Amino acid sequence: MNLQAKEQLNAFLIEDIGTGDLSSDLIFDAHEQASGIFIAKADGIIAGIEVAQQVYDLLSQDATFIPAVADGDSIKKGEIIGRSTGNIRTLLAGERVILNLLQRMSGIATFTHTAIQTLNDATIKICDTRKTAPGLRYFDKLAVKIGGGFNHRSGLYDGVMLKDNHIAYAGSISKAVEKVRQQIGQMVKIEVEIETEAQLLEAIDAKADIIMFDNRTPEQVAAWTKLVPETILTEISGGITLDNLADYAHTGADYLSLGALTHSVIAFDISFNSQNGEKGETNLPYVG
Repeated sequence: MNLQAKEQLNAFLIEDIGTGDLSSDLIFDAHEQASGIFIAKADGIIAGIEVAQQVYDLLSQDATFIPAVADGDSIKKGEIIGRSTGNIRTLLAGERVILNLLQRMSGIATFTHTAIQTLNDATIKICDTRKTAPGLRYFDKLAVKIGGGFNHRSGLYDGVMLKDNHIAYAGSISKAVEKVRQQIGQMVKIEVEIETEAQLLEAIDAKADIIMFDNRTPEQVAAWTKLVPETILTEISGGITLDNLADYAHTGADYLSLGALTHSVIAFDISFNSQNGEKGETNLPYVG
């Protein structure tokens, strides 16, 4: 996990714990030990396994998470995801942040996997968008990759995407692409969003690196991809849901970006259960 992600985890812990965990600090002494298990409450794809140990280490480095599965594994309801042992204060202080991220990331990974299966076309790569929760983009996009998808640009800084407003202000697709070409290096790609065949042809003439078909029907996409040279990548976006996703299979595009992967997350149900040290029995889950 990179430095930026660790900084974000630290911020999440500060948000939740503040000046201390009143409940646990008043009940348990500083050296009391405990154990617990993370259990899946649904079927799906697990993502975010690395988060648990990172959270414990940021808190005090006196708790250990032992994973029972790996990121990207398909798991079943009732399956143990991992076991934690260590200082009881640390286990309880980190529980909610760990669960929030595990549940969100696994929900994204599961939805991404479902979308790939629904499209059922290995020639089209499903990717995410910038429609992520503020502060969670790294984790959201990592979850998409774990689920089998691909990442679009991470932000405004690592790729040029000329949308309708850019083009309108610049005067035309050609003018916008030309201005960008004069100032960027060879490592930066230029993507142009188009909605009409005339715009498509202009983007081709301007030698855009990627052309996005925005809010187009499967029939339009299939017809327009035939006009695009092999040197230019194509992307489908806009108005696509699980209900119509399969209609875009075999339309000839290279990528399909789906905002719903991250903007409409259904959290994957996971519980953290305390574990009896003598018999290994579990009690009711903490709900934090």
